[in-house]
Amino acid sequence: MHAGVTEGLRSRGGSRGTELTMTGVQRGRLLDASAAPATGERAHEIVHTRTVRIEQVLSGSLEPVGYLQAEDEWALVLDGAATLEIEGDQIELGPGEWVFLPAGTPHRLLRADPGTNWLTVRI
Repeated sequence: MHAGVTEGLRSRGGSRGTELTMTGVQRGRLLDASAAPATGERAHEIVHTRTVRIEQVLSGSLEPVGYLQAEDEWALVLDGAATLEIEGDQIELGPGEWVFLPAGTPHRLLRADPGTNWLTVRI
């Protein structure tokens, strides 16, 4: 390794070699889409640092809802489908499709298939 690369790393010895661990490392698992509420949305915070918040959002049946956020937001549909309205345009999102919304961009979630599974990153 390069000089300084191991700074902040510890090694744990074991019979099968050395495992490196870092302080502050987090690990988890996304919720199953079956955990979506019958109505509305459920947001599950995955990671929150000083500058980044990552959430998993599960959508149930919902009425159109408007948002105006102070942070930039990147939203990815993992499963399901949704329709957003941004600056008068309707945007359809399906699995693997994402949208980036700069801070202060008014937008509305017009519909989401029940069980739609999102990953959002706010910066």
